[in-house]
Amino acid sequence: MSTLERARCRAGAHPLAVDAVIAAGALVCMAVSSFAAPHGARGVAWGIRTPAPLSLVLMTLAAAALVFRRRAAKTVLAVTGAASVLECVLGDPRAPVAMAAVIALFTVAATTDRRTTLRAGLLTMTVLTTAAMVAGPLPWYAQENLAIFAWTGIGATAGDAVRSRRAVVQAIRERAERAERTREEEARRRVAEERLRIARDLHDVVAHHIALVNVQAGVAAHVMDKRPDQAKEALGHVREASRSALNELRATVGLLRQSGDPEAPTEPAPGLHLLEELADTFRNAGLQVEVARADQGAAPPAAVDLAAYRIIQEALTNVQKHAGPAARAEVSVVRVGPRIEVTVLDDGPGEDTAPEAGGGHGLLGMRERVTALRGTLTTGPRYGGGFRVHAILPVKTDTDDRTSGRTRDRTAALGDSA
Repeated sequence: MSTLERARCRAGAHPLAVDAVIAAGALVCMAVSSFAAPHGARGVAWGIRTPAPLSLVLMTLAAAALVFRRRAAKTVLAVTGAASVLECVLGDPRAPVAMAAVIALFTVAATTDRRTTLRAGLLTMTVLTTAAMVAGPLPWYAQENLAIFAWTGIGATAGDAVRSRRAVVQAIRERAERAERTREEEARRRVAEERLRIARDLHDVVAHHIALVNVQAGVAAHVMDKRPDQAKEALGHVREASRSALNELRATVGLLRQSGDPEAPTEPAPGLHLLEELADTFRNAGLQVEVARADQGAAPPAAVDLAAYRIIQEALTNVQKHAGPAARAEVSVVRVGPRIEVTVLDDGPGEDTAPEAGGGHGLLGMRERVTALRGTLTTGPRYGGGFRVHAILPVKTDTDDRTSGRTRDRTAALGDSA
């Protein structure tokens, strides 16, 4: 910090002391000026004169009032203005008491609004100039009288300029602070969204593969003694499911790597092109899964593709866990205009097949994915038993309107982050 900045900080911490110094300086200037005579016998000639005792008293009173100019600016202006009027009327020779009124007017202009400055400036200028021209010992057109008019105008204008500059600086500082807060809030929001997205991915991956491992391990344990070949096949499915889980976890956790960490996997994110492989993993676990697709073979945006895959994965996992060993699941993916409709049905018996009974986060994760893409999700039990999951996801098309355009932007952003 420079010497000037340190001095400014100290002055800001002791405003009364600064005002006392300013008042003392104004008193010295007024006293020195009161001893100088600008008029001589042959025109303008500087000389020395002796001020009247009343002028010295008025100068001291006006300077003392300036000490409190920040606490009561209008009162100080009234006191210094009254002292200046008395000096103009009674002073002979005249002393520059109006200097204190100019300083007080500057303070009023710098600490109030423009309307108050205009009123106070016009009133002070009119009163002091009129008193000097009408009641003073000098002619009305004397240079000292016109100087009072000029200096009061300068004081009001300078004070208003200082106030305006201070307001501009304050507005710039507030905008900078507001922008900083906005950036911090946006950063926190993005971090929260990313954490939520990663949590959804981890839940989907772990719930799906662990459920398959659990089923296959149970099968292997059941047939280990009587049918070792079938047990060996089940253990192979366990190994394949665990390897797939590790790969997907590695890809998901790779999103958290820093720039100096080892390179993350470059495998593409899962999507509907892996739907048959996903269904096969459940078929290998004993679940009957039928897949029907009528999406015209067109690849949707990455975010929609991933969301559709995760919704089907979570729905089939819930069927595997809740619907019973004899349940059958039906998966359909249909393209309807600018939307993709994903439906997963099962015929599990009983009323306790709803995944909410387990207290997990599967349905919540599905709903969050669909909501992020501006889609709709409907879940609930079917009449006669079973459960239904139906998701409608918007897809980018060439015929979308402007409203769909905003949805496309958000979808693309989510797809990039995924």
